[in-house]
Amino acid sequence: MIVAVTGGKGGVGKSMLALNLAYELDGVVVDGDFTTPDLPRGGGPGLHDVLADRADPLEAVDRRGPVRLLPCGRTLAGARAAELSVFPRIVRRLEREFGHVVIDCPAGLARDVGRQLASAHAAVLVTTPTEPALADAMRTRQVALDLETPIAAVALNRTSGAVADGIAERIERTVSAPVLALEERSAVADAQRRGRPVAAVAPDCPAVEPLRTLARRLERCTTHDTDRSDAHDRSPAALD
Repeated sequence: MIVAVTGGKGGVGKSMLALNLAYELDGVVVDGDFTTPDLPRGGGPGLHDVLADRADPLEAVDRRGPVRLLPCGRTLAGARAAELSVFPRIVRRLEREFGHVVIDCPAGLARDVGRQLASAHAAVLVTTPTEPALADAMRTRQVALDLETPIAAVALNRTSGAVADGIAERIERTVSAPVLALEERSAVADAQRRGRPVAAVAPDCPAVEPLRTLARRLERCTTHDTDRSDAHDRSPAALD
């Protein structure tokens, strides 16, 4: 299964969620933010090199503590040399090898987001309980639907009690997908700074259970058509 973690607005916690989902699913996380990557750096070739046919995808996968990671490059030249049309083929190969692939999508609605959403069997929307973040998440949802990529769940990040309940109900009515609330916790921020999953750094943190619940839901989504071998033909024309 290939999952795209997306949301539109930057700074809502997409990278944190992608890293934790890859850990919980025992898969590989792909840093798909070609220009401003947030996941840890690798020690060898990265996604830029793979997209430019300078490295094999499996050789570029790095082990960062307990998580497998295909890191992205850090140079503008690398981003310019990347051939985005081969991205679906790369993530399908990773899926065959590791079973689960989690794509950390970039912020915004640039063409590369459409390419990544079109490569996925399902998407997880990430947002915070602010109007700008919610609006961006809804715009990203529409792009996913245009590309026939279903929304498996919504992660409502950095929230608390009563605020989460009201907003979660509103989102569920709009998106028709379950909402999982992730309260703001210092342990989550610490794990993110260290580039590690929350469960590996603070196993007793209350955020661990919602993350595991989301991972289990995604595993159940494998009943969807994961043989979407035509994914690379579903051009993100909606973004033109």
